[in-house]
Amino acid sequence: MDEQKFMPEGWDLVGEKDEELERKLAFLTEAKEKNETLEGLVTMADPDFNLYVDLDGIKGIVPRAEVSATVESDGLPRPVASITKVNKRVQFKIKEINRAPNGEIEVILSRKAVEIEVKEWMYKNLKEGMVLSGIVRNMEQYGAFVDIGGGVTGLLHIEDISVARIMHPNERFKIGDKIKVMIKSFDRETGKIVLTHKELLGTWDDNIKDFREGTTVIGTARAREKNGIFVELRPNLVGLADHKPGVEYGERVSVFIKKIIPEKKKIKLVIVG
Repeated sequence: MDEQKFMPEGWDLVGEKDEELERKLAFLTEAKEKNETLEGLVTMADPDFNLYVDLDGIKGIVPRAEVSATVESDGLPRPVASITKVNKRVQFKIKEINRAPNGEIEVILSRKAVEIEVKEWMYKNLKEGMVLSGIVRNMEQYGAFVDIGGGVTGLLHIEDISVARIMHPNERFKIGDKIKVMIKSFDRETGKIVLTHKELLGTWDDNIKDFREGTTVIGTARAREKNGIFVELRPNLVGLADHKPGVEYGERVSVFIKKIIPEKKKIKLVIVG
């Protein structure tokens, strides 16, 4: 029989895909053996609240029991723990790699294992004053919840966001923002973590150095008090101006810097427009 001279279009590509699959499988196998933490996008939560993760074309499954270390009375994480992860990236460790006779690969993942590992590290190492990278996950009127590692969150109270008084954290952040935070307190008994952000925005002296008496600058009207209106010049720098009718919270206003009093860390302003 004569040797086939021409091959179907895409024939070589089929081979390349098989080779690529084996490379991916080898990568996942090595990650399992080394107990490495990986990350992937959750594409779906099924009716049983198991999560499906895209592993670059390979199907990954996080069983409901492996979604979180925090469980209800039935021993399982709350359904909302799964639902809120859809269309978000999660970290996980690989528990099993199964290959069916037809070649289909299914990888069993555990997000809970990462959470436990992170909490154990935090219990031993977390301390007040430590500066960490975080991602804003949720916001309420009273503050923002920030992921500081492996899905473990701390609470950033609204009064710790900045010196300038704001009414809601969304005036500073949006969901998904990457920010720096400092550990304000850590209760090792309850695991409760309280964060602060304003200490990372510079001291009063750092913020005032670019401002001069007799100049007019732009500020943001904040809280209206008995003595006047607080005007934010920078997130960690506010001055007090006399009351002016019609000025609303959050409004951008022109202010004349009447007096800077370093020893009292105070600024006297006049709203001019």
